Amino acid sequence: MRKSHVLVVDDEELYRRSLERILTRVGHEVLEARDATEALAIAAAQPVDLVLADVRMPGINGLELVRQLHEIHPDLPCIVVTGFGGPEQSIEALRAGAFWYLEKPFDRGQLDAVRKLVDQAIEHGRLKAENRQLQRELRSKYRFENVIGASPALRSVLDVVAKVAETDSTVLITGESGTGKELIARALHYNSRRAERRLVTVNCGAIPEELLESELFGHVRGAFTSAISQREGRFALAHGGTIFLDEIGDMSPNLQVKLLRVLQDRTFEPVGSSKSQTVDVRVVAATNQDLERAIREGRFREDLYYRLNVIPIEVPPLRQRPDDIPLLVHHFLDVMHQERGTRVDSISDEAMALLCRYDWPGNVRELENLIERLSVLRGEGEIRVEDLPANLRGRPAVPLAAPSLPETGLDFREVVDRFESELIRQALEQTQGNKNRAAQLLGLNRTTLLEKIKKKGLEGTGR
Repeated sequence: MRKSHVLVVDDEELYRRSLERILTRVGHEVLEARDATEALAIAAAQPVDLVLADVRMPGINGLELVRQLHEIHPDLPCIVVTGFGGPEQSIEALRAGAFWYLEKPFDRGQLDAVRKLVDQAIEHGRLKAENRQLQRELRSKYRFENVIGASPALRSVLDVVAKVAETDSTVLITGESGTGKELIARALHYNSRRAERRLVTVNCGAIPEELLESELFGHVRGAFTSAISQREGRFALAHGGTIFLDEIGDMSPNLQVKLLRVLQDRTFEPVGSSKSQTVDVRVVAATNQDLERAIREGRFREDLYYRLNVIPIEVPPLRQRPDDIPLLVHHFLDVMHQERGTRVDSISDEAMALLCRYDWPGNVRELENLIERLSVLRGEGEIRVEDLPANLRGRPAVPLAAPSLPETGLDFREVVDRFESELIRQALEQTQGNKNRAAQLLGLNRTTLLEKIKKKGLEGTGR
């Protein structure tokens, strides 16, 4: 494990040596600089985990050094060492961006406190850097081009998302369960100017009504029996960022009134408090319910609906974009390989054809769960038709174009025989003459199909 590199900046050699002894004893690698110019050069040339800088130095002082370092390395923690100026200079150091401050001279009783402060500052910087990296990864993950699907239906949705992401307009996302409404909400947030701040998600249908108000707006101590301390709500946590209210159609009429006020005035009161709080937050809501019907039935406020429905986005169900199914299947197979170490790397054409024909009532979530299950159970190699669950292997009803019955009648057996021959011919052509695959498409036993091919003189069809 790499030692932490601490840069000590002081024009007095005595204090540089003193700090070096303290820090090297507890395992840190110490770098030294006599002034700010030398410190900036060192920080630019090699990794530094913490800067300890004296305030009073010739040329650029310690506070200006902290400001310049933060412009270049925003996650680099700095501790300012003050010998003059008292508390006012310490406060000024914090305003400049310092993690904390130390006062000269150091005595033996302060050594443990210095070591602990250094460790805390280094850990704080590490966490900030990790958080920034996670934010970058999230923004990369939810770029529009990373949303899986090339169908016109999905691309039209993403076109709208791209246009409104940079605005603060309230968005209402509708669509069936499992279509990816939360994915759209995340794309909106991580492609907006609020991406550096939080995206706070609240599932309004999963939290009991009596707790949801406190969850959204927080509460003060003593607001109710179990409120033993003050708690910040989700709206306060999302200040400067985005709040995603999932399943908004399940919210009670009482809370709908309070949410309407937040949307109108950007203010709210925590439970048990009479003091209003102002919040800067973008609201994105989602539901799988028909809110216009809910309004007619008196379950949802019409004025709230129009406040939420500034930018409507309807996510199409998977059955309306079958062209996206192969892309999604291969994506989920890759995810399972990378995250779970599974060794299933492909799916047969016949199995894929069945997946593309299926209606997917659970939409993308159902497909993702199925691929995970098949990858685990199959273990390795290729997913085949026999691996699929029975409801996918079952043949959908084929709409039949029934012939018109003439007044003079017809030969029933002849018509049925021609229809059967045509289906077999199509199956053989689709499979390039592969009788096993043709039998699977027709739901027939292979032996039965071979007998019918021979009887009807269809040998060689499809080749």
